[in-house]
Amino acid sequence: MMRIDIITIFPEYLEPLRLSLVGKAQLTGRLDVRVHDLRNWTADPHRTVDDTPYGGGPGMVMKAEPWAAALDEILASGDATPVAVTSAAGAAGGAVASADEAASLPPRLVVPTPSGRTFTQRDAARLSAAPWLIFAPARYEGIDRRFIDEAKKWLPVDEVSIGDYVLAGGEVAVLVIVEAVARLLPGVLGNADSHRDDSFAPGAMADLLEGPAYTKPACWRGRAVPDVLLSGDHARIARWRRDEALRRTCEVRPDLVERADPESWDKHDRALLDELGWGRDGRFGRPPGVVEG
Repeated sequence: MMRIDIITIFPEYLEPLRLSLVGKAQLTGRLDVRVHDLRNWTADPHRTVDDTPYGGGPGMVMKAEPWAAALDEILASGDATPVAVTSAAGAAGGAVASADEAASLPPRLVVPTPSGRTFTQRDAARLSAAPWLIFAPARYEGIDRRFIDEAKKWLPVDEVSIGDYVLAGGEVAVLVIVEAVARLLPGVLGNADSHRDDSFAPGAMADLLEGPAYTKPACWRGRAVPDVLLSGDHARIARWRRDEALRRTCEVRPDLVERADPESWDKHDRALLDELGWGRDGRFGRPPGVVEG
């Protein structure tokens, strides 16, 4: 079972975690989610969590003291004992640990921030192997940097961004990351293979967006399901799905094609890329006429 602790000044913002797959994972004992009000660790009558920034400027900065007190108490409530992180690889995450290794690791502190590195499906897979995650979603202009730097002495810390935009607070990012991680836990999805062909999932479709999906009826408002999906020929269907994923990726996320390893394309992929304007002269870069929008 994975344990997730979330420290926030808006506990009610995390109520959606009681719903859908994440909610069911909690009911079945695969996930233990605990939401904490940061103001419970303040020491003044006004329950103050922020103050003006040194050096001036607009906005407020969240104080280190309540965050540190909250983290200390939460760590003391668990079985894991934090240990000093002595290597950059350990702090950044590195490879996914085995079950035995994971059980002996300290919790991971996840800090959603627009100044963090982009959160990806690979990050979701890596975090899904951790036994315990603690989230610190900030508000205002962020958390006093000294809290993050101090935490890095004892815990692996992931500072991550869910996109190139700024939110009012990190709680939305927590919802996104928790759902991305939780659906990868064993037993959470009804079908263990359901995430195999997800966009960005590792494997044969790695770095390709997922193609179109269809269900009954076979014809709806004059639009028929592609014949290949009704053929029962699994090899042809698999090839069609990869072709459609490749077409979709070229159209919507050409950057993924640009940075792909050319060795990952088979002969059929190369022919389709050439048809789409990619791979001319043996190169796999942005095709003629495609510009940044």
